[in-house]
Amino acid sequence: MKILPAIDLIDGKCVRLYQGDFNKTTQVGSDPETQLSTFIKDGAEIVHIVDLDGARNGEARQYDLIRKLCSQSSIPIQVGGGIRNLETIKNLVEAGASRLVLGTAAIEDEDFLKEALAKYSNHIVIGIDAKDGKVATRGWETVSEVDYIEFAKKMESLGVETIVFTDISRDGTMTGPNLVALENLLKAVNCKIVASGGIKDNSDLIALREIGIKEAIVGKAIYEGTVTLKGGPQ
Repeated sequence: MKILPAIDLIDGKCVRLYQGDFNKTTQVGSDPETQLSTFIKDGAEIVHIVDLDGARNGEARQYDLIRKLCSQSSIPIQVGGGIRNLETIKNLVEAGASRLVLGTAAIEDEDFLKEALAKYSNHIVIGIDAKDGKVATRGWETVSEVDYIEFAKKMESLGVETIVFTDISRDGTMTGPNLVALENLLKAVNCKIVASGGIKDNSDLIALREIGIKEAIVGKAIYEGTVTLKGGPQ
């Protein structure tokens, strides 16, 4: 099991949201650069960074900070939030980001998605953020009528190889991941599925591994010390 520690950014600070609610924001950890160094020192193989300002407002607002983090990192960086045009993709790839998570743009602009996959297929990951089984967009503040399974199948048909799945109702709650939704997704597509949302401790990581998940994004549980990068499930 590969753990991706999460650094969520608002206004240059590391924060955690509760169930995707921007009104329930808690500052966590150190400053982003120190936090990244700590994760690397603790053995992280890849780090997940989200520009929450960008996710909410539709443009990569913390590009300079993310570029600085990528430049100081000795491990791959996965970046999400506000990636909705090819210029942003180009800038982030040139900044050193290894994976780019497209969410809102993937559901709202299929032509952009196809062009992104054609030009940057090795970097593109699709983020499926769901609430009650429906795909949410724009920093999770808008819930569509699109079923997450059907959307995943469509993404696979377009050539997507990796999907990050987040159950919004579990995110930041430490109540455990939605194993049923993840298992259904694993059965529906052949993409690699990265689990996100609700992970509270190593038992959750073991449960994810047992259903076939090989990567998981962990946020609050790492900051609270209930999941550690050192000595976790392999």
